[in-house]
Amino acid sequence: MLVAGVGNIFLSDDGFGVEVARRLAAAGLPDWVRVADYGISGMHLAYDLADGFDTAILIDAAPRGDEPGTVTVLDVAQQRRQDGPGPLESSRLFDAHGMQPDVVLGLLDMLGATAGRVLVVGCEPASVEPGMELSAPVAGAVDEAVRVVLALVADATPADIATAD
Repeated sequence: MLVAGVGNIFLSDDGFGVEVARRLAAAGLPDWVRVADYGISGMHLAYDLADGFDTAILIDAAPRGDEPGTVTVLDVAQQRRQDGPGPLESSRLFDAHGMQPDVVLGLLDMLGATAGRVLVVGCEPASVEPGMELSAPVAGAVDEAVRVVLALVADATPADIATAD
């Protein structure tokens, strides 16, 4: 299982995933769980996903129109099956602010690889303006996101554990 914090720490709440990953790295997760801070390195994340993880949990700021600080869990692969992969614009490949999960999965398609189950633990941002501090509602949501990820890890199936050995 891969737990990946993504986002740009220089754009306020976009650094949410990086902060959650930092906290999870110190949480004493099982050996079969890899926690990593990918920041804005979507290409690196795509290559790591191509190596084959049964489950990946991406943690990111996810604007969905909710109240700032709202934490949600999305099944990205299921959504892609419903919507179809869609075209990947080359301009989004090199945009540091455009490395959302759909772009990373589009890169996997280009690499001829597939991802296992992909979940996004997202948080509604209040601001993505330049700055290195999370807004109060998003900072307050970090602990909740950590609890959500820990629960997802605890609920992992024996198949997830067996394939990680």
